[in-house]
Amino acid sequence: MKIARTIRGRSRAVATLHRLGHQLREGRYEEVEAGARALEAEAARLRRRGLRLSVGWHAKALATAVACAHGRGAQVLAELESLAADLGGMTGSGRTLLLMVRNNRAMALGLLGRCAEAEAETLDLLRELARIKHLAPVWEIELCALANLADALYYQDRHEEAEAIARGNLPRAEGAALASLHCTLVRGLSGQGRHDEALTEARRFAPRWDRGQSGGLDLATAGALHGLGRLDEAEAAARRALTDCERFLHPDHPRIQDVHALLARITADEPPTPAAEEAAR
Repeated sequence: MKIARTIRGRSRAVATLHRLGHQLREGRYEEVEAGARALEAEAARLRRRGLRLSVGWHAKALATAVACAHGRGAQVLAELESLAADLGGMTGSGRTLLLMVRNNRAMALGLLGRCAEAEAETLDLLRELARIKHLAPVWEIELCALANLADALYYQDRHEEAEAIARGNLPRAEGAALASLHCTLVRGLSGQGRHDEALTEARRFAPRWDRGQSGGLDLATAGALHGLGRLDEAEAAARRALTDCERFLHPDHPRIQDVHALLARITADEPPTPAAEEAAR
């Protein structure tokens, strides 16, 4: 009877995680995080320690991953670090979960502007992935880690390195990693003053929509247009980016700050109006 209850408990947890994973792909962040937190609370009441820990860890990993994608990495960084410590030394699926948690920790560090730490964490994670990728299918984690690394390098003004990583991994990327690498490539090119190339790349294709990347491509496109002096187009793209960011991301997401900063530069570069010219005379 106890074994039957354990199987039913595991089956319900697996079914719930699959359902939440489907909702996550649809961008239903609030529902996913609430569902994951509810599953975490339910796991704490399970009698068998192994099942209780496994379900709880997976639920917490999902909840914190959604929070990072939403732009709330600062709120869950301590949880990610605690979870990584709990999973240390695990093997099998627990080891894979640890790698996912570490990748989300790197994302959270990047969101906080701690880009050198994010870079160090990601490089260490990539070394670990290289050691085990012949044993387990970890390519999705690897691509997400590479996207985080490219982003961390870009924000340290190491645009050539960010470009190299993004360009080299775009052909095999998909989903959120594809969208992230594509945006970083566009922004990395603009960061080097190669605005024509950046605009061409921005318009080469539009990755499948991913809520966590909301506003990213329009922001990168606006940066390229601004660099080319096409101010009206740049402002329109930046305002589209701001609309998407404010609709789909948490107000603390740094992308919103990036859009506001770019809009300020664009409007500051606008030629003076006739009234302003008259006042100046």
